[in-house]
Amino acid sequence: MALVEIVDLRKTYHLGGQDIHALDGVSLKVEAGEFIAVMGPSGSGKSTFMNLVGCLDRPTAGAYRLDGEAISALSADGLATVRNRRIGFVFQQFHLIQEINAVANVELPMIYAGQPRSLRREMAIAALARVGLGDRLYHKPTELSGGQQQRVAIARALVNKPAILLADEPTGALDSRTSLDIMALFQTLHREGVTVIVVTHEPEVAAFASRVIHFRDGRILKDSSHQPRDAAAALAQLEGEAA
Repeated sequence: MALVEIVDLRKTYHLGGQDIHALDGVSLKVEAGEFIAVMGPSGSGKSTFMNLVGCLDRPTAGAYRLDGEAISALSADGLATVRNRRIGFVFQQFHLIQEINAVANVELPMIYAGQPRSLRREMAIAALARVGLGDRLYHKPTELSGGQQQRVAIARALVNKPAILLADEPTGALDSRTSLDIMALFQTLHREGVTVIVVTHEPEVAAFASRVIHFRDGRILKDSSHQPRDAAAALAQLEGEAA
């Protein structure tokens, strides 16, 4: 059984007396452990697709199943539960609370999930160590670099052990070196079995995924697999050139 199964998914907005078909009959499957990049120009439907997969919105028509569960039939509360427990989000902006440290930021999804305090702290520390921030546990966001803040955001996304890590332009606010560092982390997580879906407009970022889905006019234009570029090797080469 595929982790994600989408059949004839549609999303229509009614604007100015017109129907805008943001998604127009999309069907696809995502297997557990895949690393996928979703690409397309502005207005192609890729952001709408991300919102539906992430349970931030509901489709006008069609079916979406996550690990066998009919997501498109859930209530608003049901969608919120899925978002919290089964989807990990990473955005271009880090969305960290500036007044609290890294551990406390990572604990937030577990508070919403009702996890006991002792377990929250233990899991937050483990998640930060997993993304290479074991020595920055009690630093506030203002005391961290942009790349380190994005790693905190990734740890927060991972802490509830989601079925999918969904990243929307995760390197958009980062420089070239830090972007490679974050993509190398995504590739490491992918090798560990995490299902990663990255929404991007940058071919350089999509090259690190093993499958690339191109959207245009609300439909899938192309869905292809390829040998991904090694982000860690690219980072080492960049650092060697700068030395």
